[in-house]
Amino acid sequence: MSGARKLRIALAGAGMFGQDVHLPAYSQLQRNGLAPWLGRLGLDDLARPLADVEIEFVALATRTEASGKARLAEWSTRGLDFALYHGVAPWVDVLDAYPDLDLLAVATPDNLHGGPTLAALERGVHVLVEKPMTLDSAEADKIVELAQAKGLLVGVDMHKRYDPDHLRIRDVLTKRIGAPLYGRAVLEEPLEISSQVFAQWAENSDPFSYVGCHWTDLYIAYLGVKPVSLHAVGQKRKLLGDFKIDTFDAVQVKVQFDNGMSIDFINNWIMPDGFEGPVNQESALYGTDGVIESDTQYRGLRYAAAGHGSRTMNTHVLRDVPREDGSHVTTGYGIDSVIACVAKVAEMKFLGKTREQLAGTYPTAEEGRLTALIVHAAREVCQANFAYTEAGKGAPVTALFNEDGITLVDPYAGLKLIYDRPV
Repeated sequence: MSGARKLRIALAGAGMFGQDVHLPAYSQLQRNGLAPWLGRLGLDDLARPLADVEIEFVALATRTEASGKARLAEWSTRGLDFALYHGVAPWVDVLDAYPDLDLLAVATPDNLHGGPTLAALERGVHVLVEKPMTLDSAEADKIVELAQAKGLLVGVDMHKRYDPDHLRIRDVLTKRIGAPLYGRAVLEEPLEISSQVFAQWAENSDPFSYVGCHWTDLYIAYLGVKPVSLHAVGQKRKLLGDFKIDTFDAVQVKVQFDNGMSIDFINNWIMPDGFEGPVNQESALYGTDGVIESDTQYRGLRYAAAGHGSRTMNTHVLRDVPREDGSHVTTGYGIDSVIACVAKVAEMKFLGKTREQLAGTYPTAEEGRLTALIVHAAREVCQANFAYTEAGKGAPVTALFNEDGITLVDPYAGLKLIYDRPV
């Protein structure tokens, strides 16, 4: 491309999501721009107005020097050449080196999302952050308020919103089942994730915070609801006993919403290696006039091969499509929310759009805040109930969301306000 309009992007974090989602997206955007991707997102009317925008991926920030060099060695063969920074807070060095940066993508561990997000906003840089936006309610407020004050976009990579099954549920099916009554949402991850891939920081998170946030976001996006109360329990056996990782194997969270609906969120990250799919996931929503059931683990493609057993595949989330020159392009709903947020930043920079005009067209920080409140409350309730259960006192603690904030309701210890702003 030869256009003079340029959008500069950097990435903090090059683990699983940085490697498998963000780097492919930015490689492809740098190669051919935004236009090839916009039709998938219903944004084809932007193809001509943004056709000449060049995407430049300029820098990668990682915890260790070795991981950054490994990513550069790999991605230089696919057309990327970028500066490397490493250390405890390498995103600060990136922001210092690139005062004209347009977007910082944040794919650090769950408990480290807030630091780079706030640092970028302070410098006037838009942000795309992995889910959950943050684990802490007060930090979520800081992000929302700073983005509003600076007029900046904060997008959250909630890619399940872009799953074609979920889009059909949102746009068509929820309108056919009457008033929502109750439902369930299951997402169970393999043991490899918690015990190997994320072993260094798993104790700072839990399976509900890590992946249950996908489902809370979906119901918030589907129906425009807010939480009113919550109960949560969890179990610690496998990871603590076998790997000495002090975190929950599984967490079950029941949330009541302000439309009267109750949803059970069921998550673990200890699925055995022999499970036939990369994850186990499904959801159901029951209404006064119908029911929606979605099995997003088994999409209908199954195979068996010697030495591999029976396996199922989800070709919707990420798949490689060969180009005529022998290279390949990665497509699927797994990168659609990344592309969507980059497109929204381009609209702001080159088409004069404001964050208020774009509200509701991408996974926003305001929506991410609601999920952060749920995650924060669930962590507090789950820890309290685990301690009481171990002491033979049951699991009596709940959380109340209202104009006062978030209150833990504990029949043993009394009421405790853990967040003091209106929900």
